[in-house]
Amino acid sequence: MTLSQLRAFLAVARLGAVKAAAQSLEVSEPAISGAVACLRRELGDPLFVRSGGGIVLTPGGRRLAASAADILGLAEEARRNIGEIAFEAPQLTVAATATVAEYMVPPLLEAFGKRYTALEVSTLVVPGTSVGDVLRDRRADVAIGPRPQGYENDPTFESVSVLKFQLVVVASPTHARLYRGPGWEKKLASQNWLLGPAGLDPHTLAGAFLRRLDVNAEDVRAFPSMSAALERVAAGDGLSIVYSHVIGPVVASGRLSIVDVPGTPVNGLLYASALNAERRAPTAAAMLRWITTPMATHAMQAVSSGVPMNKFRPPVYVTLWH
Repeated sequence: MTLSQLRAFLAVARLGAVKAAAQSLEVSEPAISGAVACLRRELGDPLFVRSGGGIVLTPGGRRLAASAADILGLAEEARRNIGEIAFEAPQLTVAATATVAEYMVPPLLEAFGKRYTALEVSTLVVPGTSVGDVLRDRRADVAIGPRPQGYENDPTFESVSVLKFQLVVVASPTHARLYRGPGWEKKLASQNWLLGPAGLDPHTLAGAFLRRLDVNAEDVRAFPSMSAALERVAAGDGLSIVYSHVIGPVVASGRLSIVDVPGTPVNGLLYASALNAERRAPTAAAMLRWITTPMATHAMQAVSSGVPMNKFRPPVYVTLWH
């Protein structure tokens, strides 16, 4: 039994298909099938059976999936511990959903770094649905965004609320005047919606709100960043939904206007999550303690003006295939 075989099986178990697992791990489908076949022979269990368009784990497969997540997590923890010795500095990886990573994480980590100057920090951008997975696999120490999906009753995790926020719909001042008068709300679903890389991810509050409006994927244009999307909104190309504190200065400058859409502003709560106290790294424990302080709250509410180039670490994006 090898780590590669366990990683392949866990991807199949989580994504529900060999093809999706191969795409997520960037290997061929025969490589995934071969790894699973080796595990089946060694363990004497089929691990999963095909059902409809997906798979169903056997009792043995469910146990292996849980064990594989722990084993791979410990292996990742060992790799990072050795990395800390090589870098001669403790390391912290923060996972976040796309817009949170763009606007809130940089000033947050800049403020945290002033207290822990020797810390090596990196950011992992993940879909809302995979927050729990990256923590359990120890690919991240702390996750900022929604609570871990599918782990609501799992004592492995601890989540603390860190920030209340509001989402508002915005348009250019010229186009905002068009969204007035009787009946215009019915046209919302067919408008051009310009979003960041998270798009219509239903596990984010913005994505869930747009789904409720019946916004179709073909009416959405996704951009590499939310900032890029808002530039096109200001040019009059469509609508977007974004954190109210992020666009406050832009609205004040007259480049964007808030559109009074029924159901907005959308109130939400941001969480910081990590493994429980027995499993989390010291740097994660320090972050989880500090992130509820007034200083951390102020940093997340601030509009980032960038970080010094010598401290900049580009985020790594993790994509899950379905």
